[in-house]
Amino acid sequence: MIIRKLFKFENAHIVRNCSTMRCSENIHGHSYKVEVLLESNYLDHGQMVYDFGLTKRYIKELIDAFDHSITLWSGDDPDYIAAMKNHSTRWVELPVSPSAEQFARVIYLLTERVLECTGMVNGERNVVLHSIIVHETDTGYAQGFKEDAYSELMGRIALEDICFSEQVQNEWSDPELWGKLLSKVLILNPKKI
Repeated sequence: MIIRKLFKFENAHIVRNCSTMRCSENIHGHSYKVEVLLESNYLDHGQMVYDFGLTKRYIKELIDAFDHSITLWSGDDPDYIAAMKNHSTRWVELPVSPSAEQFARVIYLLTERVLECTGMVNGERNVVLHSIIVHETDTGYAQGFKEDAYSELMGRIALEDICFSEQVQNEWSDPELWGKLLSKVLILNPKKI
């Protein structure tokens, strides 16, 4: 069975080297919608694949890191990156350009790591990430699967190369979350939320 949870965020970026001049040469923003699709052949003690309330913890917090932030590509002009960081306390720096396709890959890897590090306590079994859909506009979206997230053909993404600003991390319920996820520290789900 597949379940879907929808998240939203507002974000600014530049997508260098794309065909559209407005997108490749100007900072602009979108009202993103992100669909996280989880699947399992089992149901937990509440007869759910995965309680939607649990997705509002670390999965939501990582996606929310992009809200009212500017997303930067580490391969962009160093002066531009420095200026954006100097004038914004909320930013995320990625090792890939922040297109809808790359957002789908990045959010896939972030969500997958949260699930890998989560200790399930309510009978959840074999809960895996099916895919991520990133709606950049009402009419355009990208859907990323595991093979896309790890595709060398689309550019390598290592979680260690993703950088969240101090302000973003300080707003998480656990400011040490990113370090824990990178180190693959077990994070137990609460019994009740």
